[in-house]
Amino acid sequence: MIYPKFIKSGDCIGVPAPSSGAYDEPHIRRYENAKRKLEKMGFNIILSKNINKSDKCRSASAKERANEINEMFEKTNIDFISCVAGGEFLVEILPFVDFEKIVKNPKFVQGFSDPTGLLFPITTKYDIATIYGNNFGEYGAEEYDRSVTDNLEILQGNIIKQKNYEMFENESANIEFKTGLEGYNFTDKVEWKTLDNKPVSIKGRIIGGCLDIISELVGTKYDGTKDFVEKYKEDGIIWYFDNCELSMEELIRTIWKLNEFGYFKYAKCIIFGRNGIQKSFLGYTMQEALKDSVIGNIGVPIIYDADFSHKGPCLTVINGAIANIECINGNGSISFELN
Repeated sequence: MIYPKFIKSGDCIGVPAPSSGAYDEPHIRRYENAKRKLEKMGFNIILSKNINKSDKCRSASAKERANEINEMFEKTNIDFISCVAGGEFLVEILPFVDFEKIVKNPKFVQGFSDPTGLLFPITTKYDIATIYGNNFGEYGAEEYDRSVTDNLEILQGNIIKQKNYEMFENESANIEFKTGLEGYNFTDKVEWKTLDNKPVSIKGRIIGGCLDIISELVGTKYDGTKDFVEKYKEDGIIWYFDNCELSMEELIRTIWKLNEFGYFKYAKCIIFGRNGIQKSFLGYTMQEALKDSVIGNIGVPIIYDADFSHKGPCLTVINGAIANIECINGNGSISFELN
């Protein structure tokens, strides 16, 4: 596994808009504040010219969005890449992304939700670690949650052990800002659960991201999972999935599809975050859906309601790293080894 360099004060963070950009004034203010705050920490920030644009969740044409990624990998003055936002249509840029350029100039790319469409191929096909963590906009909150400070520690190479957060924001995936500088509005207690109600303590190679996007990549030329799991089968694979909008019925079908493509061949543990939108046409709970899916009796620990979710806050994951996962009495933790 190739681990690009972590960042330090004085380094430059490039901020592309490979999916959506700002679609209202509060989001524009949030991005401006994120730039100010990170610059105060000593980082240099180069923003996409398209970050304040969004037409049906697209900051620009697919080719322009891809070229922006290509240029940020090519430029030697950019040390780290942080996607500005999520959205719906990042997959459109993949035919225009110069993956050979990424391989020649590996840099950490961080993103959340739709940027899974870029992170997942980079790690599974090209063996370069990526970071499923904050989009750039998260740095624009006036007061930082522990999830953001944890994230910044990891980006600077301080590979801390992250513990579950105490409370989460039980709202829909699309929370509207008033000022753009809001933090989380915590409403519910965090409680990690296991399908068999047994504690989990396990170690393996971790990979995953937004399930909605992974489900679209499965079996395409941008999906390197088959070779990835074979290469790291001795480590065993820990999968984590952040379900944004899939219904429980869609979740069951998607898990079936992933299993058919061999995703879980060497799985040691499968983790699901809190569902961004909890919906079922047949009255399924998450527990029932997982039990009725093909992984219900797969023989590996299944964790759900974890802090990998569109109902934040969220843990930072280094895709491709060795992860140590614990889930005991409703509490969870994750730490990484860069092997």
